[in-house]
Amino acid sequence: MQNSLGDARDHTDHQHPAAPAVAGGEHPHGQHVMPDGTVMEGARHEPAAHEHHGHSGHAHVPASAKPVAQSDQSQVEYTCPMHPQVRQMGPGYCPICGMALEPVLATAEQGESPELRDMTRRFWLGTALTVPVFALEMGGHLTNLNHLLGQQWSNGIQLLLGTPVVLWAGWPFFVRALASVKNRSLNMFSLIALGTGAAWLYSIVGTAAPQLFPAGLRLADGAVPIYFEAAAVITVLVLLGQVLELRAREKTSGAIKALLGLAPKTTVKVNADGSDETVPVDAIQEGDLLRVRPGEKVPVDGELTEGKGNVDESMVTGEPVPVAKSIGSKVTAGTLNQTGGFVMRAEKVGADTLLSQIVHMVAAAQRSRAPIQRMADQVAGWFVPAVIVVAVLTFVVWLFWGPSPAFSYALITAVAVLIIACPCALGLATPMSIMVGVGKGAQHGVLIRDAEALERMEKVDTLVLDKTGTLTEGRPKVVHIEPANGFSKEDVLQKLASVERASEHPLALAIVNDALERKLALTAVTDFDSPVGKGVVGSVEDVQVVSGSGKFLAENGIDVSILNTSAEVQRSKAATVIFVGAGGKLAGFVAIADPIKATTPPALQALKAAGIRIVMLTGDGKTTAEAVGRQLGIDEVVAEVFPEDKAAVVKRMRDEGRVVAMGGDGVNDAPGLSSADVGVAMGTGTDVAMESAGITLLGGDLMGIVRARTLSRGVMRNIRQNLFLSFAYNVAGIPLAAGVLYPFFGLLLSPVVAAAAMALSSVSVIGNSLRLRTVKMD
Repeated sequence: MQNSLGDARDHTDHQHPAAPAVAGGEHPHGQHVMPDGTVMEGARHEPAAHEHHGHSGHAHVPASAKPVAQSDQSQVEYTCPMHPQVRQMGPGYCPICGMALEPVLATAEQGESPELRDMTRRFWLGTALTVPVFALEMGGHLTNLNHLLGQQWSNGIQLLLGTPVVLWAGWPFFVRALASVKNRSLNMFSLIALGTGAAWLYSIVGTAAPQLFPAGLRLADGAVPIYFEAAAVITVLVLLGQVLELRAREKTSGAIKALLGLAPKTTVKVNADGSDETVPVDAIQEGDLLRVRPGEKVPVDGELTEGKGNVDESMVTGEPVPVAKSIGSKVTAGTLNQTGGFVMRAEKVGADTLLSQIVHMVAAAQRSRAPIQRMADQVAGWFVPAVIVVAVLTFVVWLFWGPSPAFSYALITAVAVLIIACPCALGLATPMSIMVGVGKGAQHGVLIRDAEALERMEKVDTLVLDKTGTLTEGRPKVVHIEPANGFSKEDVLQKLASVERASEHPLALAIVNDALERKLALTAVTDFDSPVGKGVVGSVEDVQVVSGSGKFLAENGIDVSILNTSAEVQRSKAATVIFVGAGGKLAGFVAIADPIKATTPPALQALKAAGIRIVMLTGDGKTTAEAVGRQLGIDEVVAEVFPEDKAAVVKRMRDEGRVVAMGGDGVNDAPGLSSADVGVAMGTGTDVAMESAGITLLGGDLMGIVRARTLSRGVMRNIRQNLFLSFAYNVAGIPLAAGVLYPFFGLLLSPVVAAAAMALSSVSVIGNSLRLRTVKMD
């Protein structure tokens, strides 16, 4: 038999590999895993945070990824968007970068995160206390209020109002800064705490013991100029940045929440006595019979046992045309039954449904790290210590060579350097784009397994495609039967269908279906064997039947040369020829044709226009393969390829310096998908193919590859824009904050302005990332 018949044999015993574990393993008791694999104790929740606690083919969802009631968030697994190896149960913050953790998997009912509520409350109360502090210090100079009150009284009032802002509203920053020092992982909160803490401590001493300062720093009434307003305003602006960031990060989970919202909460169960009972979907067990009425969503994956309907499967395939379903048809959780009613048997429930696994794949991909992020990580690793050094040098230069009062100038410039250099924008540049991009892809039926596949897709210049099920419908039909002397068409088909009944491959199903349509009686097969990529062997009514390619039959002592001419005619019509031998004699052959998908020609045209080299791989004979290639305008066709050879073909192209993507749907495609730079699996294909691929196309057509490439280019362009914004901001901001313009123009950057600029840089990166939601995929 042609190699394509051996593409996928019965794999009902296939075991899904477990979802990849985080570095160092999961630690359900609140422990952290550091990048080097060391385990740290769980994040210490901030005080206010406690108040808020009171389809087959994808890796199975771990229990921790199942939706959990919002009120029991201590039982939800949280992770860091920048460091996905950090895991803990319940909210907290990352010990590496200090960012707020977020649920590994969002829930449809989930509202604002505890972190967002906490930061919002701190921001508004901090703002209420900061306004009078700002008015006293800055406005006092304009209204002569300081002269009426006296600077010392003004300092005292600012101490009373500003201290709660710094020590309460800004307390999370100090906690995270201390953790960063203990963990030897300095981050943006290290700089914020150092800057605001220095300004606040200086102001405390200046207010409580002004006599300790030299006369040159004291005013006429003996008071010392203080910076409570700078420390308070900086704290409030950083809190505002945190609020905006957390809100934007919640928007990135919109795709997951939309997918979760597709699943109904209840369904109608048909009891053993025939009565109907409304039950929660979570209570459904495999084998239960469920009634789905018009306008209702399918609750779990299963098979129709009664009735019929037209089901909108656009959430899976992206195709808006409803699909007719009848007894024996498969249905997927979350799809919508538009017309008709039916009873279905539950086959996959809970985390095993295709919808749950799609959600898990999207969530995992959003947490994954693209290779380009390593550059940002390396820069951030030395950036914070370098900024501290620059701030110290700035302080020293202004203290010894600055104008009077030198100490004040030295302090405010050093604080400004610390604040403006916070690398929060740099840290957000890549994760935000990845999170938004992966969610965007999921909404269009393009599932990204990890960020690395998304990044590599942009660079692909060669696309290797399997024929059956990828370029074609994967629903082949018998188009011709040619018996040899002494056999009839019915004999050939009956014997072939009997041995092929054990297989789930599309070609085998086509043979069996044709035999059943002709009402041929299929008999049991014994001594069945299916050499991968060659054919099948089995005994039917004590007669050994061999089917496959002419070469395979020759290996079994059967000469097919007498029918080679007839077979070549069928191959020239793009049909696959399967020879059949019975009792050591040639019985004939069956020709099977697989219609080309309607979306294949325009997709190939778009890919060629983008400069992509297209190569078709198939187990079919050379004549058949070239006939299909001519129909599709594919010049490079590699025929008669065995499963193990597909990986070799991909490797050869990669060795030529090509960046190769491979698309396939069968078991025999898995080695090639794993060997390619980017493996692309058809969502309508087999488990093994989807497990081996970096990208899965739920719609099962090549237009998904066009969408994936468009998405990849958009995401990578967005990441580069974000990194440029981050680097440019810091390169320009640090010298300004250090006072490089003062000798020439007398201009200094206030710490307050530096804090506003720092917050603005993060907001600009977040806003730019959210633009990906408007990318046109088609």
